[in-house]
Amino acid sequence: MAICQQEDLIVDHYYLLSQTNFRKLTNEIVGDIHAVSPETEVTVVDLEMGDVWDFQEVYSTLFDLAKRLSLNPRDENLVHITTGSHVMQICMFLLTESRHFPAKLLQTSPPRRKNSGPEGTAQLIDLELARYDQLASRFDQQTMDDIAFLKSGIPTQNKEFNRLIARIEQVAIRSTEPMLLTGPTGAGKSHLARRIYDLAVHRRGMTGEFVEVNCATLQGQAAMSALFGHRKGSYTGATSDRSGLLRTANKGMLFLDEIGELGLDEQAMLLRAIEEKIFYPLGSDTPVKSSFQLICGTNRDLQKEVDAGNFREDLLARIHLWTFQLPGLAERKEDIEPNLEYELSQLAQRTGKRIRFNKEASRAFLDFALAPDAAWRGNFRDLNAAITRMATLAPEGRITVQEVQEEIQRLRQHWGEQKQETRTPVLEELLYAESLEQMDLFDRMQLEKVLEICRGSRSLAEAGRTLFQVSRLTRSTRNDTDRIRKYLAKFGLTWEAIQA
Repeated sequence: MAICQQEDLIVDHYYLLSQTNFRKLTNEIVGDIHAVSPETEVTVVDLEMGDVWDFQEVYSTLFDLAKRLSLNPRDENLVHITTGSHVMQICMFLLTESRHFPAKLLQTSPPRRKNSGPEGTAQLIDLELARYDQLASRFDQQTMDDIAFLKSGIPTQNKEFNRLIARIEQVAIRSTEPMLLTGPTGAGKSHLARRIYDLAVHRRGMTGEFVEVNCATLQGQAAMSALFGHRKGSYTGATSDRSGLLRTANKGMLFLDEIGELGLDEQAMLLRAIEEKIFYPLGSDTPVKSSFQLICGTNRDLQKEVDAGNFREDLLARIHLWTFQLPGLAERKEDIEPNLEYELSQLAQRTGKRIRFNKEASRAFLDFALAPDAAWRGNFRDLNAAITRMATLAPEGRITVQEVQEEIQRLRQHWGEQKQETRTPVLEELLYAESLEQMDLFDRMQLEKVLEICRGSRSLAEAGRTLFQVSRLTRSTRNDTDRIRKYLAKFGLTWEAIQA
């Protein structure tokens, strides 16, 4: 009643929540409100609750009430949380904070002095945290801490990578939907997935395990068994029950690396497990429930895999709600130096020995690592292996120029061997290196052969006859020239450019 006695608070409509067994007291309060504030319209709302200290019952009742009242968010609504059981107060706060009740909170207090008025005091609590400067700065600091955590504390300098990690941080603390991490092998997808899990545990209270599997290691029946489990006797060799990785990941996070390697049957079962939270182990007619967050990793173009019939389009649509492309190390060379320090610190934790570069060795290695021709084809795996080798050979814990020179020679030889395996000399003349790196080996080798034939032909028509000598016989019209011209145009090439 004291709410309606506040001089600076005009109450137009008062919803008085009550239980039917307190009808007499309710009627007295309604009469008192009318006496002190005749302009206030009072609506008594009967709540049927057997136990006002049962959180589930109280929350469900108030949740239904919020939907029933449908308060207008544009109105100045207030939710009073001073009265009622502590459980009811907590539930009223949660439903207001979540905007089920679009309102501010109202807190009242009794008079502090004996000779003061009976109305006491009333105070509004606005839950819009962004309006509080000090709190906003704390949230900003928390975000910075989260981003640093995802980067393992490495002070990376690449702007695009930093923007990427900032966006991942936003999604990781707000969403439980699947995430897709793409990028070349060794770009850090597995490491980042583990950090996302750790952040989810810290910020969202995720309680389950982190379960990781490389789908390239799963084939045939073994893949079904590993992912979904099996019952004893479901196939030859199934001598006992197996729970499966999806069940192990219940209430936690499942990271499927190289998901493009997963078979179509496994993809179909995975899709159902994501959407319905149930799946059937091999040899079982009883569904198993498991609720987990899924993160997928791949170095393939999954849309191309869909077009080729190797990947389910409906599964891709489900897992690429949040897709993040991790750049290779060669695309963010400004981050090599801070990652160098990180690798040395990780090595010290593993071995208990602190290894450092001397000044000349550090300069020599960075000059090599940052040079334009440093390919870093294995990305962070190459960097980690290089540090491990140099540290192992370093005399008295100091990496010298000698170890650096040996490692530079080893890396150049390694990258040279990889390059020689996939050399396409004609393509390298006609296309930029960036374009070649974005092409599958299959496409490079096929295009290289087409270009060789074009260069050995006197005209497009002659090249077309050679290339389509079988399929052209089954066509009613044989426009070989147009076919080859359209094929070349897909790669931005023309007959004139090839001949030049």
